[in-house]
Amino acid sequence: MQPTPDFAPEKLAKSLLRRSRQGALATLMAGSGDPYCSLVNLASHPDGSPILLISGLAVHTRNILADNRVSLMLDERAAGDPLEGARIMLSGRAEGAGADKDLLQRRYLNAHPSAEAFVSFKDFSFFRIRPTGTHLVAGFGRIVDLKPEQFLTDLTGAEDLLAAEEGAVEHMNADHRDAMGLYATKLLGAPAGDWRCTGCDPEGLDMQDGQTALRLDFPERVTDGTGLRKMLVRLAGEARTKVD
Repeated sequence: MQPTPDFAPEKLAKSLLRRSRQGALATLMAGSGDPYCSLVNLASHPDGSPILLISGLAVHTRNILADNRVSLMLDERAAGDPLEGARIMLSGRAEGAGADKDLLQRRYLNAHPSAEAFVSFKDFSFFRIRPTGTHLVAGFGRIVDLKPEQFLTDLTGAEDLLAAEEGAVEHMNADHRDAMGLYATKLLGAPAGDWRCTGCDPEGLDMQDGQTALRLDFPERVTDGTGLRKMLVRLAGEARTKVD
């Protein structure tokens, strides 16, 4: 069965990666190679790849250090029958943060502020899953295998935007919470709440209220701080025209 014409698997997979805050992580048991599954919190890198903060005392961390092949199951937690909702099984390799630690830590804490209490513990480390592919299931006739270039965001030429991201997130949260609320309620149809910005990238803006995350896609690609500011002003204007 072929997917229906209105099905956009790449867009759906990207959205699930950006909006997911928990997932089921599958690793291989050190020594035996038996499958092992655990629940983990996660955030997303600017390219959409998952970020983990895990303890060296955990079984899954010991497994990764012995064999870093992993898979991660994410679903949209739809109401009713969970099998009616979309989900992805992402395969890849979990790599230590290395030189990107500050970036991974900042993005993770934006998504999980409570992790600030233990992020400095010596036994906790950041990992990033480098995907090799994903299997998307979004209903009958909507089952697709995707390559990384189909669901990750291309960061080529966006160095200026990435450098400006931290300041942009702080500015939006300090001075433009009203705009964040408009994006959520008027452009994305979400209920009113304490919406705050958790990150941005060339393709969109991530926002969150508690553990509920939303993704605001940009109509055009943005690669620098000036372009980001113009895009956010433009979207705020569009949102205000929808005010009841």
